[in-house]
Amino acid sequence: MSIKVAIIGRPNVGKSTLFNRLAGRRIALVHDNPGVTRDRKITDITFRDLELSLIDTAGFELGDDDSMESRMLLQTKQAIQDCDVCLFVFDAKTGLHPFDETLSDIVRQSKKKVILLANKCENKCEENSIFEAYKLGLGDPIAISAEHGVGIDDLYEALSAYAKEFSKEETKETEETEQNHAIKIAFVGRPNVGKSTLVNALLGAERMLTGPEAGLTRDSIETSFLYKDQPFCLVDTAGLRRQAKVSDSLERLSALSTKKAAFSAEVVVLVLDADMVLDKQDLTIARQVIDEGRALVIAVNKWDIADRKESIQKLNDKLQTSLAQVSGIESVTISALKKEGLNKLMDAVIKTYQRWNTRVPTALLNQWFREVQEQNQPPLGKNKRRIKLKYITQARIRPPSFFIFSSNPEGLPESYLRYLTSSLRDTFNFKGVPVRIKVRKSDNPYV
Repeated sequence: MSIKVAIIGRPNVGKSTLFNRLAGRRIALVHDNPGVTRDRKITDITFRDLELSLIDTAGFELGDDDSMESRMLLQTKQAIQDCDVCLFVFDAKTGLHPFDETLSDIVRQSKKKVILLANKCENKCEENSIFEAYKLGLGDPIAISAEHGVGIDDLYEALSAYAKEFSKEETKETEETEQNHAIKIAFVGRPNVGKSTLVNALLGAERMLTGPEAGLTRDSIETSFLYKDQPFCLVDTAGLRRQAKVSDSLERLSALSTKKAAFSAEVVVLVLDADMVLDKQDLTIARQVIDEGRALVIAVNKWDIADRKESIQKLNDKLQTSLAQVSGIESVTISALKKEGLNKLMDAVIKTYQRWNTRVPTALLNQWFREVQEQNQPPLGKNKRRIKLKYITQARIRPPSFFIFSSNPEGLPESYLRYLTSSLRDTFNFKGVPVRIKVRKSDNPYV
């Protein structure tokens, strides 16, 4: 069974450190600066024998109605609403803060199950200072140190007690849902191009924190999504700037998180600003995605306010000149703010994913291989003798990768390899996905 557990509290009390401790690996960004986490980060984990859907939240702060703090508070309230159990974390070293009392009022009103955690209790001095937490009215505080693993056994016992309560209400997933693979999509791009707004538009809810400020998203956030009965895992990522402009250690961590999410996704959606289509940084991101072998789709956002004719011409020109190695990339114009073009985008993602997963039958592949050599024979090798290409086989999918066997693999020029790749892409509809061909030496039957 699985229970939803939300970790809540003020900034810098150790919520993300506890998140990573329970997960058993570093998932959430952790930094000395307060306020690193701004969105809800949800991960399914196994904590000993407990199946948990763990929710990391932004630090609780109060602000004006339209401020970033106010929007972060809405995300925290939504996490409390969605969860089964709240882990209320406060800093035992600094003691209670008025914000702790305000947040405790919100939790009590929600009538959710609560476990009160006094974090940073590395020694007895901090443990003795936690008793003032009784005035929060949330029960007995448990002394822990998320960084050093102190008190985790006590936390496990408290969660186990709630798990037994919820086990009676747990519904079983259908066999069909378990077998249906969720396609993982990472949304990447420069800061402030509308990645979080796009994810919210697809979900039909304010799941990600958005606003006019650049760089709101700092960590990669995964969310489940269903489109045409196909499950997806949407990954919102931090914006990527040019490496030379990144000097802050926190931004460097965010960039590493984005690249990790992109390189582990199956389809990467590169989100562009319609007024700044495929600039140098966009091309760098696209090339890295292609080199990693991921399927790529381009979403041109803010199409409702763009100079449309100029933007689309500029995009087509740059795709032909700068990304010629992956011709036929699906590009879709959208407006995340007005929720326009979203179905076209998801259809393009599915189409590209299917191409990325294509396996060509060996007989059909070698029939093409013979025909393409008849049309344009391999050139002469270094010894002035014609290179003999014997046969081809598909080694793997995701991305489509092929081995050609030859008596003289080193002598085959790159130009002929590009010719084969282009023909293979056109014949078997591998448009827009990376195709890899390697030439190997065939065995000598007389040895």
